[in-house]
Amino acid sequence: MTVGVVWKRGGLVAEARTGRQRVALLHLDEAQPVVLEGPAAVIWELIDGHRSEREIFSELEETFEDELGQMQAQAELFLASLEARRLIEPANAA
Repeated sequence: MTVGVVWKRGGLVAEARTGRQRVALLHLDEAQPVVLEGPAAVIWELIDGHRSEREIFSELEETFEDELGQMQAQAELFLASLEARRLIEPANAA
């Protein structure tokens, strides 16, 4: 995954939120929702079709005071899992 990619939320995703720290997502072609909490929910909030991965990682480090950047590797894996579930897609995708 390249840190310059800009992600947007998938077009067939429904969401229900209870504040910034908890969100439930359902791809409309799936039967089981995905519930995100804590940093995962914050990442979801940051995915807006305008921020690059690098900007998302930077905001995560500030929010969670991750001075060593350890969260970036976990965030990259998390973004890959969201893409695999078709919950996000590259913003420049046709």
